[in-house]
Amino acid sequence: MIVRITGKIIEKKPQSIILENNGFSYEIFMPVITLSRIEENLTEDGHVKLITYHYHQVEPSRSIPVLIGFLNEIEKEFFEVFITVSGIGPKAALRALNMPISEIAAAINDADIDFLRTLPGIGPQRAKEIIAKLQGKIGRFGLLQDSTAKAPKAEQKCLIDEAIEVLAQLQYKKNEAKEMVNLALKKQPHIKDVEELLNIVYKQKVDHGRNIRT
Repeated sequence: MIVRITGKIIEKKPQSIILENNGFSYEIFMPVITLSRIEENLTEDGHVKLITYHYHQVEPSRSIPVLIGFLNEIEKEFFEVFITVSGIGPKAALRALNMPISEIAAAINDADIDFLRTLPGIGPQRAKEIIAKLQGKIGRFGLLQDSTAKAPKAEQKCLIDEAIEVLAQLQYKKNEAKEMVNLALKKQPHIKDVEELLNIVYKQKVDHGRNIRT
């Protein structure tokens, strides 16, 4: 089991990095809030040390090893506590943790359902289950000094990068894809889901085509 890894970042994706270590390249997934702070933790030669959570994602006919990276042990510990909630596995937790852990912990202790509902994939019922399971048990995580992290900005950047990457795979040039995505976000600035964003990009392309024909 891989519990720590140090290496050089050779590629950065919307929710993961490719880390090179002794000739091997590893894809390491990270919560958005952690990924947004990774530049602060690089050494002068571009290396970073990560604490990892290693598990196997089981799918029909195959089992895929997955590494999730954190900048310190306390972040990993919170992740491990978070996934003890029924219905929240590693993949769901990875997506949900897009705000500073100290703020999420405070919201759980304060039974702030409205705040928890803003986390991706967390609906009203799941928010209640999180509070019922963890309230009063995670006070120490509220002491983390991570509230200065720019979560919303980082989240939108990841959203834009992922949408542009999908459009590039669909044979659009990068500049064209970026323009289409930015236009969609101007119309709907509060979008938090890539699929929804791409639907709006598609709709504006269809509408543009109709305007040209008329």
